[in-house]
Amino acid sequence: MARPWPETLDFSSADKMLRVRFDDGHAFEIPFETLRVESPSAEVQGHGPGQKQVVTGKQGVGVKAAEPVGRYAVRILFDDGHDSGLFTWDYLYGLGESTR
Repeated sequence: MARPWPETLDFSSADKMLRVRFDDGHAFEIPFETLRVESPSAEVQGHGPGQKQVVTGKQGVGVKAAEPVGRYAVRILFDDGHDSGLFTWDYLYGLGESTR
């Protein structure tokens, strides 16, 4: 079975939300704050089980840019300087499901 593939990624600065639609019909709205505090970077997730860092104070975080990484992910550059997380399509899908 094929994994869901993103059809659109819309970063809305006005409401600080990523709207992403996948080819399986699912569409999600993921707040920028969620993207930042759940970043898949080692800085946030740690280097092993039980090392995840709690990130707070990101309610107003914005997105300055988003860059494709190959055909499997996007790197999000946040306005607080964080830019080391690679958000794979599977990871974004999972975040979207968890924010419903």
